[in-house]
Amino acid sequence: MKGTCGFLRSIAAITLCYLGMILGNAFVEEDAAIALPVLAVKRGAPDSPTGGYAPGNVDCPSNRPIIRSASALSANETAWLSLRRNKTIAPMTSFLTRAKISGFNASEYISRIANDPAALPNIGIAISGGGYRAMLNGAGFIAAADSRTENSTNAGGIGGLLQSATYLSGLSGGAWLVGSLYANNFSTVTTLRDGSPGSSVWQFENSILKGPESSGLSIANTADYYNILEADVGSKADAGYETSITDYWGRALSFQLVNASSGGPAYSFSSTALDESFLTGESPFPVLVADARAPGTTIISLNSTVYEFNPFELGSWDPTTYGFAPLRYIGSSFSGGFIPLNVTCVRGFDQVGFVMGTSSSLFNQFLLQINSTDIPDKLNHALTSTLERIGSNENDVSLFKPNPFFGYNNNTNENAQSTQLTLVDGGEDGQNIPLSPLIQPFRAVDVIFAVDSSADTAFFWPNGTSLVATYRRSLNITLENGTAFPAIPDQNTFVNLGLNKRPSFFGCDASNLTGEAPLIVYVPNAPYTIYSNFSTFKPDYNNTERNLMIQNGYDVATMGNGTVDSEWLTCVGCALLSRSFTKTGTEVPAACITCFDRYCWNGTVNSTLPISYEPEAMLQTSAANSGDCINRGFMVAVLGVLFTLVIL
Repeated sequence: MKGTCGFLRSIAAITLCYLGMILGNAFVEEDAAIALPVLAVKRGAPDSPTGGYAPGNVDCPSNRPIIRSASALSANETAWLSLRRNKTIAPMTSFLTRAKISGFNASEYISRIANDPAALPNIGIAISGGGYRAMLNGAGFIAAADSRTENSTNAGGIGGLLQSATYLSGLSGGAWLVGSLYANNFSTVTTLRDGSPGSSVWQFENSILKGPESSGLSIANTADYYNILEADVGSKADAGYETSITDYWGRALSFQLVNASSGGPAYSFSSTALDESFLTGESPFPVLVADARAPGTTIISLNSTVYEFNPFELGSWDPTTYGFAPLRYIGSSFSGGFIPLNVTCVRGFDQVGFVMGTSSSLFNQFLLQINSTDIPDKLNHALTSTLERIGSNENDVSLFKPNPFFGYNNNTNENAQSTQLTLVDGGEDGQNIPLSPLIQPFRAVDVIFAVDSSADTAFFWPNGTSLVATYRRSLNITLENGTAFPAIPDQNTFVNLGLNKRPSFFGCDASNLTGEAPLIVYVPNAPYTIYSNFSTFKPDYNNTERNLMIQNGYDVATMGNGTVDSEWLTCVGCALLSRSFTKTGTEVPAACITCFDRYCWNGTVNSTLPISYEPEAMLQTSAANSGDCINRGFMVAVLGVLFTLVIL
């Protein structure tokens, strides 16, 4: 077996080199649509009381932290919403004016409903998992939706959609994107893409197995990189906290995603709430998603409890846990929802890389390869001893010990009697688009842009599997807890009707829905200027590949800046307004009826088994991969299979 694995590693390495050769000389500069170089800026002050990766004891605030019921939004989120919803009015008015919905006065309409939160469109954006493929495709969507991106508000552009949105969720690879944006002061995609001298942020040419090449804000060499990983995680263990492979994975991720010295070991996810752009309501509400693993099990199913991280809290809306802990203090010893009076509080457990790593713990497999590389014995021993301590079946978990929900909701919470809360990659339950936080009734989201970069098909394209999973879960009366979701067809129908190749709307007719479900604007990964179906486990992207992937995601979001459909911006505007029209009894403009006829799933089903799905490029592909589509798809598939075999 050892010889076979060595052979497979060699073949995988050769395949990676081959892909690097055929893509390495592609367009070095991407389309001017998103070419706005800006120096990356550092995040605000670190928040860990130890000044490093390890959590530390602090005096509890006068109002001691408690676990609250999930029977309402938190007071913090409610107060923040009053700021954010007001901040969306101006960009939404501008966006809808540019949408040019014939016969509709956008400015007058938004002005009339601006003081009615129920009628004002409430927008969410959800970025799926799928490794760096999902991160970069999602980055293209965010760049297109961000009015700060050069040319994004020109003809065909959807710039301003991000500024109009209330919520932005990410999962696994999508969590890397969302987490990185907020870990860097809600930077623009172009800012992070272009970086700054000495920074390794968004430099993916070296996989995390090797570490960054840059010095300056990073490190000098690979040996230093490994030593930092071992020392940081070791400091957490020395402080008395259980560690897992996710600790190492999260620290490694941070070198690529956080623009700070050594990946910002003292930065926490809860300190997002201290960032000026968030405090003033200038940016959407970020949410990262993970799944819970029940004690004594290794299987994650569709009925697993879904947890979310937001700037204020960690918790779940599901009727199992049905509670939220203050994120800044989750390292504290809660019992029955309270911290005993004789116990100090703890801060710094929610280190930003650890949170992003928790949402993407499936990729711990990357680090499990590390013992086959030339690394210091000390780090190799640390990884091995971690696996020996927690067990090989726990190599994809993230350990939260002490368990914030210990003794809480004992009758329904499956982790109530466990001293540790075990969380895993948010896509392991099949819901690879983080929709759960956005369909909660208390958040009353009207429309969700579901950006799907899943690898559902043989050649790593999405086919609606995640939407199907969320729809099925919404029908489970023991779990739905008031959530509603529009009807979704089977995966074969997605492929046969082409619903996975271009944007599709689900839930267009609100009168046919059970409950107040949002309109879903499904935006699947598709080839526009590059065949963007790289393996989920592709470990590195050179700058050319990175830029082309972002540009392709931009084109997916804008349908080629309106090249594929010149009325796409109008149709996006109609999607934003759909639920508002229903609530206000406004007659739907003829232009919107045309859009809904074009993009809404009309209930037609074709469940026959489709032939292999290999889409043609929507626009002219780059010289990097426009030649032999069959060979391209074959090489990508072989790469994915071989790399997966190597890491398992």
